[in-house]
Amino acid sequence: MTATVPDNAKSRHGRAVAAFGNPYLLLALTSLFWSGNHIVGRAAGGVVPPLALSTLRWFIPTLLLWIIARRHIVRDWPTIRTHWKILLWFGFTGGVLFTSLQYVGLQYTSALNVSVLNSLVPVLILGTGALIFRDRVTPLQLTGILVSSVGVIVIIAHGDLATLRDLAFNWGDLIIVFNMAVFSIYATYLRLRPPIHPLSLLFMLGALSAIGTLPFAVAESLAGYTLKLNWMTVGVVAYVAIFPSLLAYAAWNRGVELIGANRAGPFLHLIPVYTAVLGYTLLGEHLYAFHVLGFVLILGGVYLASRKGKSTAAEA
Repeated sequence: MTATVPDNAKSRHGRAVAAFGNPYLLLALTSLFWSGNHIVGRAAGGVVPPLALSTLRWFIPTLLLWIIARRHIVRDWPTIRTHWKILLWFGFTGGVLFTSLQYVGLQYTSALNVSVLNSLVPVLILGTGALIFRDRVTPLQLTGILVSSVGVIVIIAHGDLATLRDLAFNWGDLIIVFNMAVFSIYATYLRLRPPIHPLSLLFMLGALSAIGTLPFAVAESLAGYTLKLNWMTVGVVAYVAIFPSLLAYAAWNRGVELIGANRAGPFLHLIPVYTAVLGYTLLGEHLYAFHVLGFVLILGGVYLASRKGKSTAAEA
């Protein structure tokens, strides 16, 4: 007797498959999850040890992935062993360095400054791709990045450029700038990912990142900065493990696979948009005309930059 699958189950599966093939939806969700990470990471500053948080951010998703994707990992293991060097590079840049330095930087600077500096990533991705892989960038992509960058500046400046003079930058900001360069390298090198299942790739990223950050978390604990178990730490760890790590990296890796790093980078300009909208809906913060103008510029710029144009970048 052959089991039949209900039509509604087939429909849900079909929608899920279609969503995983839509790079624009995936990249928009990535920015949403990373926007929340900036807010949570800043709120946890001084309360949750940054290196312990970085380790748990990867350790928990790794366990979950082993449970739900073990058959893919076992099947891909011969390929993983063959391509261990590039996977180690992904773990070092996209996991160990990027997530650790992000939480360290947020100990010393604001979520707003991180959102500002996050806008460097699309330009850094273009520069990294051109320098390392000799990518060609279309005028349409450059125009889109410029337009969305202006939108970010409009929001940051509250519609008054004189406001930019009041932004104070410190060592935490320098750490974040370096960290954005690290992420740009990770994003650019994703074109060299081995031919394995996306969940196998994410599992290896998580496992290598957790192993790489663990010694630093132990040293942090021995220095007296220990993780205290309470509802705040549980909530923070749960959020960063599921949304900015498991879901965001799966969506980002897939989005870059589908349209390339150059065209994916401008979607990170959505982070200030999400921050403003979340602040309005959840915290009761005011939504002003300069927010709307900035949103329009950012979304228009992302639309332009995500198009191929006449001359596509030479990337996978």
